[in-house]
Amino acid sequence: MIIGIGVDLVDIPRFERLVERTPRLLARLFSEAERQLKLHSLAARYAAKEALIKALGDSDGLHWSEIEIASEPSGKPVFALSGETAAIVAARGIDALHLSLSHDAGLATAYVIAERLSDAEARA
Repeated sequence: MIIGIGVDLVDIPRFERLVERTPRLLARLFSEAERQLKLHSLAARYAAKEALIKALGDSDGLHWSEIEIASEPSGKPVFALSGETAAIVAARGIDALHLSLSHDAGLATAYVIAERLSDAEARA
């Protein structure tokens, strides 16, 4: 069962100006591994974190530093949640987070679906 859907769009040049004005923002928003990526990838990850908050319906108890966007060996982006954020997502009964990222023409976008298995699926 879908619990929530979130989407976010980031203007990459505007994001770049924000980072230039406030360099410490990178450490507050991104993990060490994420900070090694190019700016357009960071913008997409920022969009993913915003889209996750929208899919969950609020940001109560969530911490940006506990939301990491990692990649499977295939390159598919996945959430790697930790700490209180992971506990809150689990407490809401969310079993799966689906994520799609894209960037083109100066824009980065992310789409998130938060899903809970039905009772029948959970018992199987």
